[in-house]
Amino acid sequence: MKKIAIITLGFLGVFLLNSCSGIKVISDTDPTVDWSQFSTLEYYGWAEESDKILTRFDKERIENAFGDEFKRRGYSFVEDNADLIVTLFIVVEQKTSTSATTTSMGGGYGGYYGGYYGYGPGYGWGGGHSTTTISEYDYAVGTLVCDVFDAKSETLLWEGIGTKTIDENPAKREKNVPKAVQAIMAKFPVHPTQ
Repeated sequence: MKKIAIITLGFLGVFLLNSCSGIKVISDTDPTVDWSQFSTLEYYGWAEESDKILTRFDKERIENAFGDEFKRRGYSFVEDNADLIVTLFIVVEQKTSTSATTTSMGGGYGGYYGGYYGYGPGYGWGGGHSTTTISEYDYAVGTLVCDVFDAKSETLLWEGIGTKTIDENPAKREKNVPKAVQAIMAKFPVHPTQ
């Protein structure tokens, strides 16, 4: 099973701890799998690097949210000898965004005045200036990867990846993590029965 955790390291994306809107979810699955043959799941745990990124509270929130989603699909968790193995992995990437805002003051007037005896085209007067302000801000983008393996063959059967800007407010995570996990699991081949 150790190689499952190593395989998972190859499937990176970016995660989300704030609201479900704006989350980018992609998934891939083996179309030949008969999902009706599976009824139990074993949680294999987090890939090693995830401990450096997540607190115990965040890990529990994410694990519980996935547990609820799998239960809604009729799966039950067991300690060992399960049909399927679930692994989770998270990557956080620090990014910087730059924006520019231009403001103009004053302005010119142009139009039809002047010319011969005040008639016809003429040239107006002008002036004014503009200022451009460039702002940079840092933010974190996270990718949460959920992999589901066939326990016997250790073959990857499904992968769901969610990408989102991370909400730094822990109070919001309690509500938003389940929404994000639900968005990822919406791509799972087995739909909720409950």
